[in-house]
Amino acid sequence: MLTVLVFAPAAVALVLLALPRTVPDAVHRTAWTVTSALLLAFTAALWAAHGTGGGYAYETRVRWMPSAGVGYHVGVDGLSLPLTVLTCVLFLACALYSWRERRRVRAHAALFLLLQTTCLGVFVSLDLILFFVFFDLSIVAMYFVIAGWGRDQAARAALTFFLYTFLGSLALLLGFIGLYLAASPHTFDMTDLTRADPLAGRPVAAGLVLLALGTGLAVKTPTVPFHTWLPLAHTQAPAAGSAILAGVLLKMGTYGFLRIAMPMLPEAWRRYALVVVVLGVVSVLYGALVALAQTDLKRMIAYTSVTHMGYIVLALGAAATAPGDEDARTLAVSGAVTQMVSHGLLTGALFLLAGALHERGRTYDLAAYSGVAARAPVLAAATAVAFFASLGLPGFSGFVAEFQIFTGSLGPRPVATCLSVLGILLTAALLLRAYQQVFLGPLRLPPAPGSPRAFPDLRRREAAAVLPLLALATLLGLAPRPLLDTVEPASGLVLEWLAR
Repeated sequence: MLTVLVFAPAAVALVLLALPRTVPDAVHRTAWTVTSALLLAFTAALWAAHGTGGGYAYETRVRWMPSAGVGYHVGVDGLSLPLTVLTCVLFLACALYSWRERRRVRAHAALFLLLQTTCLGVFVSLDLILFFVFFDLSIVAMYFVIAGWGRDQAARAALTFFLYTFLGSLALLLGFIGLYLAASPHTFDMTDLTRADPLAGRPVAAGLVLLALGTGLAVKTPTVPFHTWLPLAHTQAPAAGSAILAGVLLKMGTYGFLRIAMPMLPEAWRRYALVVVVLGVVSVLYGALVALAQTDLKRMIAYTSVTHMGYIVLALGAAATAPGDEDARTLAVSGAVTQMVSHGLLTGALFLLAGALHERGRTYDLAAYSGVAARAPVLAAATAVAFFASLGLPGFSGFVAEFQIFTGSLGPRPVATCLSVLGILLTAALLLRAYQQVFLGPLRLPPAPGSPRAFPDLRRREAAAVLPLLALATLLGLAPRPLLDTVEPASGLVLEWLAR
């Protein structure tokens, strides 16, 4: 069942590439959109049928390279299922938004479908080598998205993104090999490695393996100081590419911490939990302060992603430092997963809205705009909702996630948590200042081709892409229980492994 889910987008992509070049672009756009919609419906059905158990469901386990301890093993639980649904939601939003794309439409649709296969593959993989294959292929696919449809410095941004993240994936592979060699019998299967705890009682080896895993996953997250590839990649990528990069690909790093580092290296994670907490706090404050200094809208949104991912890292570190308070630890881990989902929805909407603004004004420079709400009230209203939701206003998913994270982290790490709360204030300041500058005040628009009055409001397909993301963020803020009922049992299992 999951195999069909993962490889269906790639199969459709191959069909599109095999069609004659004379086929109209609308066929490729329609095929991409319909495929994404069907996959979303399929994952929603899987979630509805999954229930609230903490174990894996829909497992498939097939011998692949048995002599090397590698198997084709896929499955989902309460940690991976929400991220799988999030992936399908964002790819459908990007498919709708990309009806505006006019350059190499067939290749564009096929590449995003291939990218969707790699993203889904990461979240359902239960074998380290299978995880690594999908993880690396997602880097390749995103490289071509940035290089092929990016802005003026797209080639440089794509190369920087590829080199940084590929180097991180090599560190990740070294960690996987360390786990494989420590296991007896040797295996790359995640479930077997979690049960075996192969590096228990070997602090030096466990520390080195955690360093390799942590470096590779921190680059992907991205955590300071491994974040430097992110602003350039986001600034130069097309809007749909930025939405997937921030909404889905960054989650592969934090998901890897939850799925691999914490349960497979519990002793080492507890030993170095303070380091993880410090990196999380630094990411929160650094990302917010640098975002406050930005004059480019996309760079500002990119740096806020560093802040929001820092909250997740803080929570995962704090979860290992309160062994006597199970409720706090569960809150921290559940909040981290909720933040992944919330950030995916909101940052995806923000990048698509930024792309809509750029299409009209041909620039991301905040100083070039003023009073846009007078010409585009729906665009202004949608951006206001996205901004307020991103700063953690009650009634939105961000508030639920951050409340859980801070409540779960305050007891074990009060100083770190209080410092991280400053990130909310800084984020509020920078987002509200940007909104006031662009949408309020006297009307001022950048020079654009055509009539100076040609500044249309949000179009139907743009609204169809963005508004459901904001609606879901609102729904999760008002009624988070269905998500939490799925996440909390799986979070409890992670904590059980971590407490060994």
